[in-house]
Amino acid sequence: MILSDFDLWNYIRSKRLVVEPFQEDVVRENGLDLRIGGTIARMKDNGRVLDTRGRGNLEEFYIIEEGDSFVIQPHEHVLLHTIEYIRLPKDLMGFVNLRSSYARVGLSVPPTIIDANFEGQLTIELVGGDFPVRLYKGDRFLHVVFAKLTSPVEKPYKGRYQGQRGVRLPEFR
Repeated sequence: MILSDFDLWNYIRSKRLVVEPFQEDVVRENGLDLRIGGTIARMKDNGRVLDTRGRGNLEEFYIIEEGDSFVIQPHEHVLLHTIEYIRLPKDLMGFVNLRSSYARVGLSVPPTIIDANFEGQLTIELVGGDFPVRLYKGDRFLHVVFAKLTSPVEKPYKGRYQGQRGVRLPEFR
């Protein structure tokens, strides 16, 4: 069952769904809008092979930048994070979508789901379109639609990303 704004307000007011910092205008008719944070990780080609079994330093393949705006180059892959820290209960999960105003200028995000019991800032991969696009810290760029599960998750994720803030580089396991 997809939650409406009425349901979302009930979850937020009862603190079963936590959004910090919270602004009332992020609650939409069928989900929450999340805002761009102030850190970006740009993937870079350093001429070496990235070993997915963890040999080598993954940070050699990224440049971390902080700022109030970022230009996404054509077809560039970056990691962005949300300003909002969110915590979901065991009976909710979220479908993450790029807001349509960003999709209409050619930007895209891969299919992403927020697991039940998630806690932290959301880090998302964003892919540039056919021309450079400037993004601004604080702008609403993601829309998350929440679904109530028919039963709570029995084995929620408890890995190293749980509760973290800011851009997180991927981990291969």
